[in-house]
Amino acid sequence: MRPLSEMKPEQLRGIQAVLTDIDDTITTNGKLPALAYVALEMLHEAGIVVVPVTGRPAGWCDMIARFWPVDGVVGENGAFSFRYLEKEKRMLRFYAQEEATRTANKAKLWDIARRVLKEIPGTAIAADQAYREIDVAIDFAEDVKPLPLDVVQKIVAAFEREGATAKISSIHVNAWFGAHDKLSMALRFLEEACGIPGGKAKARVAYCGDSPNDAPMFGYFPLSIGVANVKRFVDQMDHLPSFVTALDGGAGFASFASRLIGARRK
Repeated sequence: MRPLSEMKPEQLRGIQAVLTDIDDTITTNGKLPALAYVALEMLHEAGIVVVPVTGRPAGWCDMIARFWPVDGVVGENGAFSFRYLEKEKRMLRFYAQEEATRTANKAKLWDIARRVLKEIPGTAIAADQAYREIDVAIDFAEDVKPLPLDVVQKIVAAFEREGATAKISSIHVNAWFGAHDKLSMALRFLEEACGIPGGKAKARVAYCGDSPNDAPMFGYFPLSIGVANVKRFVDQMDHLPSFVTALDGGAGFASFASRLIGARRK
């Protein structure tokens, strides 16, 4: 990982879209700081496509797509994309799985989740679970006392033994059945909603993140940026971001946005 200061101006000027994780990437200590929200707004007003790509639930993503200065949102680790058409007052929703498949998979996930809660002390169902449509989220650091990474890996293993996919964010283990992930849905959204095909996305799209569930995005996009707190997960990821900010969370994201907008103005 190289310092963000080493990203070349010509690389910055070629960016047409910014994809970004939410928790601990544009938030800091569980809060969305003003400077990070302003950074989203400035990017959007500069004509840059802005798309949060998050593990957060469908209910939250509906609100984000409607109220934030973004062009759409990919949620529950790639299970769906939401895009709000302001002029038409209409939400476009695309899911990676049919409804019947989602329902059947959810039942299987809950069976595993109940065993996890029983077998691994200190875990809890994430507070935002009521707003989820596809995955199950096990809280290990948001509303519970943070658990060590070796315990978090036990949560992952419990789901993987049953054939589910399980990814670690900065606060939750998100588990689901299906081949989708952040990258697959983000690429589909970029092509279908933004007119940026996958082959061109590598040079035109930047991705910001902070944790292991961002690793596929870091591996695909050469212009990937980790906020400084990504360093705590370097041993847990197959792919690291190309660049890293000097600051954590929302402040780190804002510093990247500032450099991007500054380069485009020049």
